[in-house]
Amino acid sequence: MPVRKGLLPPELRELFADDGVRRELTVELPPGVTVWPDPTFERGRPHRRPAFWLSDDPVSGELWSQLRAEHPASGLWPLLMEESVQPWSVGQIAPDDAERIDLFHAQAFMDEVWADWVELASHDQIGNLEPFGPVSPGLAEPGVPVAHPDVVADWYARELARNGTPLGLVAADRGADALAVMGWQGAVNHNEWAVPLAAVVRSWEERFGARVVGVGFNTLDLSVAAPPTTALHAVHVAAEHWTFCPDTIVQGPGTLEDYAELIKGRNAWSFWWD
Repeated sequence: MPVRKGLLPPELRELFADDGVRRELTVELPPGVTVWPDPTFERGRPHRRPAFWLSDDPVSGELWSQLRAEHPASGLWPLLMEESVQPWSVGQIAPDDAERIDLFHAQAFMDEVWADWVELASHDQIGNLEPFGPVSPGLAEPGVPVAHPDVVADWYARELARNGTPLGLVAADRGADALAVMGWQGAVNHNEWAVPLAAVVRSWEERFGARVVGVGFNTLDLSVAAPPTTALHAVHVAAEHWTFCPDTIVQGPGTLEDYAELIKGRNAWSFWWD
């Protein structure tokens, strides 16, 4: 049965620690189910509530936008989710508390990844990190918005929805937090714990007007309202992307400077881990 408009139905209230008190949703949802973590996947770690709600079928970008607009009232962050039997429907997820994200900082994450990689890298490999070399440059300066982040997010949702993706709803204060709350483990072979990655995405939300629009088994799609527009700024942002998702650069253009040309002025950042 479709979810009715008005107060949150029981299956959505289950997503909240406070049972969704005073939460409202006026958008009519398609049929769907709540997804519980498989206790055997996390060595029997108990969970008191489901991780997220998942629609049975693909949805439109327009529905994503309507739900994004209702997020302040509903507390539910919408995600366009790559259609796959795993990990969503079988509960191969590792939900965490959003409060733990406060313990991590984007700069510290970047510096640590950079230092760890340089310690094992060859001279030629370090050359791919020019113009920075073996020392982390730290976080880039904020970008200048070209449009409101919500407008850019709605545009990107329409683009992604053309691929035919189901809808996920996560009880989270912001898109970055949704990654940890739902237990996303997409950064395979890099850092599958979503909490520190969510801290980085929080920083991008604040500095570049980024919004989490889509997730997949090993992918992440963000809209970007304030992208870098100069070569110097873009290569600094590229350095952040490299520590967040090395595969995007290493298995793509190969160097920070070449990758910077791909993201300069772009209103969408897509990451994939191999």
